[in-house]
Amino acid sequence: MKRVILDSLKEWKTSYRRKPLLLQGARQVGKTWILKEFAKDSFTSSAYINFLDNKDAVSLFERNLDIDQILEAIEIQSRTKIKGADTLLILDEIQECPEALSALKPLYERYPEIPIVAAGSLLGVALHSNTSFPVGKIDHLFMYPMSFYEYLLAVDEPLCRPLDSKDTDLIEAFSNQYIEALKRYYFIGGMPEAVLAYIETKDFSEVRKVHDRLLFDYEHDFSKHATPLLSERIRMLWNSTPAQLGRENKKFLYSAIKKGARARGYEEAIQWLVDAGLLLRVNRISKPGIPLSGYENKDAFKLYMLDVGLLGASSHINPSSIIKGNALFTEFKGALTENFVCQELLATGGIQANYWSSDSSEGEVDFVYECNNTVIPVEVKAEVNLRAKSLRSFITRYDLKKGYRVSLAGFKDQEWIENVPLYAISMLPGF
Repeated sequence: MKRVILDSLKEWKTSYRRKPLLLQGARQVGKTWILKEFAKDSFTSSAYINFLDNKDAVSLFERNLDIDQILEAIEIQSRTKIKGADTLLILDEIQECPEALSALKPLYERYPEIPIVAAGSLLGVALHSNTSFPVGKIDHLFMYPMSFYEYLLAVDEPLCRPLDSKDTDLIEAFSNQYIEALKRYYFIGGMPEAVLAYIETKDFSEVRKVHDRLLFDYEHDFSKHATPLLSERIRMLWNSTPAQLGRENKKFLYSAIKKGARARGYEEAIQWLVDAGLLLRVNRISKPGIPLSGYENKDAFKLYMLDVGLLGASSHINPSSIIKGNALFTEFKGALTENFVCQELLATGGIQANYWSSDSSEGEVDFVYECNNTVIPVEVKAEVNLRAKSLRSFITRYDLKKGYRVSLAGFKDQEWIENVPLYAISMLPGF
């Protein structure tokens, strides 16, 4: 399977004054696989250490060895001679060894020619746990589940060509095929193992087995990496997410976790799941000023799951939904569609969006982000309903040039609003 992030890794390799790279992402999004593919594609050899599976490697870094000794120890552990720029050094699950994370800076300073990639599924959690971090000496890259485009690359590559050329006429000519592919993606999602299960079996029940196993593994991580009290709160918060998104107003409510729940008791649980890459947080803005971060109200927010397929599995959506017209797009008040757009903004565009709602709660715009010093508002419609009253009010109120709507309808430019099909979301500004 092809992953677009490989191009970013190649750019990092040839970048001026390259630093060690920290690759972050949730468990099972494909970090280890892509790094090994990167090594095969761009280097003559690789030295691979996994701190989760190799406790001896962890102990080596705990022995207070000097840098030359550390490098020799890595060579012995990996059974690989490190040959400067020709060898990629991969330190996987580095959050399990804080000493290795701290060693990245002196390794880089002593051997700047050696390309080093550190990866971890719970790195965000580790970095919020007083783990020493080499500030200013690290490059960063985030990895997400497979986007819809990457899914097409894996299951129906010819459909990628019109999207690559941005040929709107050709895209619309194959709209039915794109919609059918998108319906399948809503169910399968972008977790590589789930996509592979579909490719190999074409059996949606096998896909769902993968989802269930991943969800089980995530819950196991809660108890493994958090205190008993925190892990219980994480679990309750995690399990409440589908119901939160199933409401008409998807703003996060603490009371939906359990009766009487308050922010003070669950802020840490929210941060844990966001740091682990399992939940995507979208904060409210009071007005569309530049930068948007200056107008965030972090007390009002929405939480989406990292993957639309896992959201569907958590909500027990039946595979039969795939063949029932376009019902999947409107399933529990369009939650799947909104989740899809949120993860596409991040995975494809690298966009951390906000949302806007009026103080009176009479109007709301699903996603708002910045592009080239311009505010881009996006309204999400699950089907072909093209009414966008809130979006028009928002544009008029703040004197914006244009808004965008993503829906199942085709391309349509009405001056103040432009419709972009859900399956061509990569044609929004900033992608």
